[in-house]
Amino acid sequence: MSRPMSRPMSRPMSRPMSRPMSHPMSRRQITGALALLLLPVLAGCAALPGLAVLGPGGALASPADNAAWQQRRGAVELIVKGEQAAVLTDIATGGGPTLTRAMDAARIPAGDRAARVIQLEGDRGLYEVNPGALVSALMLYGS
Repeated sequence: MSRPMSRPMSRPMSRPMSRPMSHPMSRRQITGALALLLLPVLAGCAALPGLAVLGPGGALASPADNAAWQQRRGAVELIVKGEQAAVLTDIATGGGPTLTRAMDAARIPAGDRAARVIQLEGDRGLYEVNPGALVSALMLYGS
């Protein structure tokens, strides 16, 4: 009769205790470096109207500036959403009176408009289903 073989008890291999890795920079230095890296990102946000906490030149935007921007955006939104078919037709044909009124309301410089119409034409499919995206694009192109 054979005896069942007994298994040896497995025990975990002992590992030498590792020392915590020391870093050449202190926590304060790392925090300062991260803040410096984030500074250009935040400055980029200031260039986006409606998302900006800071106004032109990095100065704090006044309530009057914000109100004026909101009023302009409202005027653009009324044109785009109220006359969406006409605006989209104007984009498809390279310009027209309704698109011109929307660009006037957004204060898009006259010299930039031909290039902007080409850009808008490239995203016309998006603007057909999302007129708010067209409003945002026009406001971004405006001054």
